[in-house]
This record gives sequence, structure tokens and C-alpha cells, in this order.
Amino acid sequence: MRPCALLRPERQPGLVVPSPHLAYGEAKKLGYGSATLAERRKKRRRSKKRQPRSPTQRLELSVQALGRHGDGIADHQGRRIFVAGALPGERVEADVRGQRAELRTIVRPSMDRTEPFCPHFGICGGCVAQHMTLDAYHAWKQGIVATALANKRLNIGIDPLIDAHGEGRRRVTLHAKSGNAGLMRARSHELLNIEHCPVLVPKLANVFATAIGLVAAMQPRGKQPVDIVAIATQTGIDVQIRAIVSPDHNQRMALTNVAEAHDLARLSIDDDPIVERRKPLISLGSARLSPPPGNFLQVTEAGETALTGFVIKHAKGAKRVADLFCGVGPFALNLAESASVHAVDSDGDALAALTVAANRALDLKPITTERRDLIESPLGADDLARYDAVIFDPPRAGAEAQARELAVSEVRTVIAIACELTTFARDAAVLVEGGYELIRVTPFDQFKYTAHVETAALFQRP
Repeated sequence: MRPCALLRPERQPGLVVPSPHLAYGEAKKLGYGSATLAERRKKRRRSKKRQPRSPTQRLELSVQALGRHGDGIADHQGRRIFVAGALPGERVEADVRGQRAELRTIVRPSMDRTEPFCPHFGICGGCVAQHMTLDAYHAWKQGIVATALANKRLNIGIDPLIDAHGEGRRRVTLHAKSGNAGLMRARSHELLNIEHCPVLVPKLANVFATAIGLVAAMQPRGKQPVDIVAIATQTGIDVQIRAIVSPDHNQRMALTNVAEAHDLARLSIDDDPIVERRKPLISLGSARLSPPPGNFLQVTEAGETALTGFVIKHAKGAKRVADLFCGVGPFALNLAESASVHAVDSDGDALAALTVAANRALDLKPITTERRDLIESPLGADDLARYDAVIFDPPRAGAEAQARELAVSEVRTVIAIACELTTFARDAAVLVEGGYELIRVTPFDQFKYTAHVETAALFQRP
């Protein structure tokens, strides 16, 4: 593949004024002051009052394509309309408001339509693609990846979609309040009460009942649901309750009783462990790791195994490897069976867990760690010069700054793992502009039946 000559977007300067209206330093990142935010909110409220909602029309539409988020796309008098639940080739009746439509009747169904297996499909905001055949589903997901790359003028054959669902999702963030627990309704912030989710691993079968018990024990104030993260580990369920006030003694005792009743391995509020009945453990190569509360893991065990296999295969022969945005080290701990690894991440707790696991494992090459914000302070070309291969697996925002440093480095092999296609395509274009060849792109389907695709790519210097 010949390198593409691409334009680099200019960075726009912004004010750096902290605001009490935004949590976790978002105001500083966005460059908004509190007065500015208040004024903007007032303008939005006034604007909404002045602009009445457009009326609903019942229309019969022909669906031509399937969109990025799983909506059918129809054209009506030159206007694109997105119809949730509709498939290409179908003739449907829908209630249309603006560019969005609610499906009412399927006048002529597609040959690719099939019966969803979950009773909550179409109501729950999780799955968007249970209503199509497997062939149509795979073609749609591969097309999503190909389109994202083509938008950056990167034309390459996409490998077949790898089914990485396995037993199901071992990690879930659910919401609970006053006797109800579940997920959010589609296109809404309203809680949908759910007793069972068929895409979760069997170990999480009772997680919604557990969430209800925890909220009853906490008795949080306010109308908003509480966010609860549950992870199925090899030693039991690891639960984290997020962003609520610290519990008093009585609440801690009540939470401990719920943990006992539901046989939880560990229960934490944010980073504060309430009770640890068993240490949560997962296997990563020959190592056994206990992740920090609520820490990121690949959503399925099959996905982690498949992505690790891709990394090991294409880093084969490398003696010194940098694992950037390493988290708790699923790649580092496997790569260290044959190479020395430098693992870098901004999460100190994740790095500490990685270090403990590495020190207890047998026959691993050295793993060094570095706490560093690679978004703000990427490894430079001089830092990268010592490595034969670099792996980066950034959050949804991608790794543009790090990709630009890699693009001017002499690293021979770069392996990118991405959870967001738009930023992955942007970072891939930066590497190709810097002279790398995009050798292969493989999509992994661990968020099965959703619009999410995990992507792995191999870049090499000619």
C-alpha cells in the first residue's frame, strides 16, 4: 500500500478555566468557564422554547441501507430518514419526526430478517442487531470497518469478522434504583427493569437481583439510578458501586450482608472496598491477576483471548516490546513469555496490579512499568527507538498524539487495538502518512448484536 498524503487538522486554542458545572476536570479540558456554561444552558433552554417539536408523520418508506448504529436508512423526498429496527430492502410504515422514525408496520419484510431471541430487543438500549441473519450481520459489521477506513482514504481488504462472544459478556454496567435494576431504554435515559440478560455469562445470571439488594442497602438519595459495575472473575463476582456518597457504618453492614447473601467475591464503592470475601482473580497467560475495583477488562474472555492471539502472532520475534495504554496488562503478561516488555498507562492502580501479577508468575521476561498520560505526553521517537514492536490499545478518544510520534519513529512493527472506529481510522491514517504499510485489519465481535466493533490492525515499515 502506498502512503497517503493527508492533511493534519489544526488544533484550536481554547480557554482553560475550571468550572464547578463539569465533573472530573471536564471544564478544563473543554475550555469553558462556569459563566459561559450557564449562559449556554440558558440559551439552549430559550431556544427549545422558541422551537416547537416538528409534527409526526406516518409515512411508508423503502429502506435502502443499514447505518453505522444499526438503523435502516430510507430516502424520502431527498431527506435521509433513520428507522430503528428496519432492514435494507424492506418496505415499512413508520412515524417520522425530523430525521428519525419509529417503526410501526413491516409492509414487505427482508429475506435477512429473523426473530430476536431477547424479549427486550427494540426496547432496551443495548442490542441493535438481533433481528437479522448471521450473514447479513457479519456483512454489516465488516462494512462498518471498511467504511471508517475508506473515509480516511485507506482502502484495504477487511478480514472476516471474528466471533469473540464466547460464553457471553463477563463485564456489565447496569443501573438500579428503588426496587428496579436493568439497562437504559433505547434512545432514552429512562431505566428499563430487566431480570435476565441473555448476552451475559451464566455467572452474571442473578446480577440484577444483586443490584436491587445493594441499592436497598444503600438507600441513596436522589432520583437518578445508581451505576453498578459487575465483573465475573474466576473466583466470583466483583462488584463496584459508582459515584455515590460514602456509606455510614450501618450501610456498610447492610452492604456486607448483601455481599454474603449473593456470594460476591468483592464489593466496593468507587475505589473503597467494603468487603473482600475472596480475592477476584483472572488468568492472563501464566499469570493470575487481581484487578482493581471496576477496572477495565475486555468484555468477553473469548475476546481477550482472540485479541491476545493477534498481538502475539504479529509481535513474534520481537525482543523488546512497548505495551502502551496497557491497563492491567493482558498483552504485557502474555508477551513477557518471550520478550521483555515496557508497560505504560496513566492508571497507577492498574500498573500496581500488573506488577504484583508479574512478580508472582514463573518464567516471564522482565516487565517494567511507567505511569504516564500518553494522551498528553506520548512516548517520543527517541523513547521508541529501543523497541522492536509497539502495541497500543487506547480508550475511545484514540491515540493521535502517540500515533504522530510513532509515525516519525523507526519502530518496525506497530499493532493497534481499537474500540472506536472513527479514532482508529484517524490514527491509522497518521501512521500510513508516516510511511507505515497497513498490512491487515481484523474485526472482533465481542459486543455481539451491538453496533460496537473491536478492531486489531498490523502496521509495518517497508
